[in-house]
Amino acid sequence: MTEGNEVILRRWSARIRTADERAYADYILATGLDDYRATPGNLGYQMLFRALGDGTSEVTTLSWWTSLAAIEAFAGADPTLARYYPEDDRFLLDRPERVEHHRVAAGSDVVTLAGG
Repeated sequence: MTEGNEVILRRWSARIRTADERAYADYILATGLDDYRATPGNLGYQMLFRALGDGTSEVTTLSWWTSLAAIEAFAGADPTLARYYPEDDRFLLDRPERVEHHRVAAGSDVVTLAGG
């Protein structure tokens, strides 16, 4: 699926309570994002929140990878399946079954934010 210097973006989104944003961010930093970092072929990640105005927020994680094989090392044999952790049900209002993968065609370096 990828060749040469292509990069793959993995995108996952779900909803949480807006009041849980900080606690969820702390939880994900210690679980999924640590697992991203520990997987060879991961080039970086971001976690984003978007308040929806109804007491819920959309949470999105973006991660960049060197290959589909690297994503499989993180996610398992079917990399399109979302990977969940034991405490996710405490936060998530929905659990999408699938994630998206995109080949990155153009862009600049990813900016790393302080505190993340």
